[in-house]
Amino acid sequence: MSCDGNIAPEEIELVKNLASDIDLFGQLDVENILNKYISEINESGAGFFKSYLDDVSGTTLTEAEEFKIIDLAFKTIMADNVIEYAEIKFFKKIRMRLSLTDEAILSKYPDKEDFLLPDISVSKELDWGKMNFSAISFSGLKGV
Repeated sequence: MSCDGNIAPEEIELVKNLASDIDLFGQLDVENILNKYISEINESGAGFFKSYLDDVSGTTLTEAEEFKIIDLAFKTIMADNVIEYAEIKFFKKIRMRLSLTDEAILSKYPDKEDFLLPDISVSKELDWGKMNFSAISFSGLKGV
């Protein structure tokens, strides 16, 4: 939801439906809470997400509760039929804070393997000094 910079109406509708269908949030005023969260996201941006991830890390959850988080994350990501890399990246940040194994997740969600694949590390700078660009040529190609 919003980690891609956009909250699709389908994502809001999903949360409302889940809240009413399975009593996920008890007697809480879900619409009011969602509006509060949206305001907090707009005010603090990345700080909101960091706080959420810290809360997930600092909470002892049962396996069933962890699966609820995974399930809600997948449903929210898929709600608008547009999968953004930012959503997958945020899912991976959530997933890192849970004790569920990849095997356990895949046993319940076998079509979500791509969400569990490691990202390519691009933190290192390329060492351009070792590249020999003078060896590049178009010789041997017809018309060049």
